[in-house]
Amino acid sequence: MTQPLAVTAAGKGRLRLAFMGSPDFAVPALRALSAAHDVVAVYCQPPRPAGRGKHLHKCPVHEAAEALGIDTRTPVRLRAPGEAEAFAALDLDAAVVAAYGLILPRTFLEAPRRGCLNIHASLLPRWRGAAPIQAAILAGDERTGITVMQMDAGLDTGATLLREAVPIGPRDTAATIHDVLAQLGASLVLRALAENPPPVAQPEQGVTYAARLTREDGRLDWTADAAALDRRVRAFTPWPGTFTTLAATAVKILAAEPVQGSGRPGTVLDDALTVACGTGALRLTRVQAPGGAAMDASAFLRGHPIPPGTVLGA
Repeated sequence: MTQPLAVTAAGKGRLRLAFMGSPDFAVPALRALSAAHDVVAVYCQPPRPAGRGKHLHKCPVHEAAEALGIDTRTPVRLRAPGEAEAFAALDLDAAVVAAYGLILPRTFLEAPRRGCLNIHASLLPRWRGAAPIQAAILAGDERTGITVMQMDAGLDTGATLLREAVPIGPRDTAATIHDVLAQLGASLVLRALAENPPPVAQPEQGVTYAARLTREDGRLDWTADAAALDRRVRAFTPWPGTFTTLAATAVKILAAEPVQGSGRPGTVLDDALTVACGTGALRLTRVQAPGGAAMDASAFLRGHPIPPGTVLGA
């Protein structure tokens, strides 16, 4: 059972916290928590090689924590010798987790007085797992949201503390929903820490899982329905992105819209880069060739003519 709100030396209502997160999604929560409480340590993924030069790059949370002057730790494994003891020595009221990237062992879950709270980008129990925003758009859900959860040893199975829904609009992408949920997660976890609401067990009905994505998931199958392909493009923007092939060359699809049309799946139907699907058609509105710049379809076609009748993805 969690303990009541602590009163620390820093002032009434301020908690001694650790923050555990890595990507952009977690940065608003880190900043909000550091303003309201005493974040004494940040855990995030270690720097990794990226870019053409393969130089080591720090993750967004690492950079934000350093800018805030917070002690930053980047263990490769939390089960490594000494990690549990170092975490316990922080003497935490709570730990807040947001897309950290490592599974917390039980020794970590039980160390803070109020346990570990997770900011999850879905309305649990729908879309437990690694890619909940993409999964919600891909499935055609009309809404998603944030759940602040009391963590346990399962995969996003802990009792919920607070949750709030947001609509998914017909042209929303994973990028637009990500930004809304990142801000909502920051405000909701502050409320959870201040109000200490009673935990509510997740229902056994309605459980779905959002699997981890790979780049190959972005390959468009033109035999699918145009509306489903439109959702895939929006769900996978900006990552892992969607693509098709033109004469064995991969072309990234950055934006598209479903339109009327019919033909053999994958066939270019007109001079506006409209492609026939299993049902309906998809007009590609923004694309990118390998090594080239992202551009509108009209500009792309001036440099890369694709006459009607061309079959993509063959």
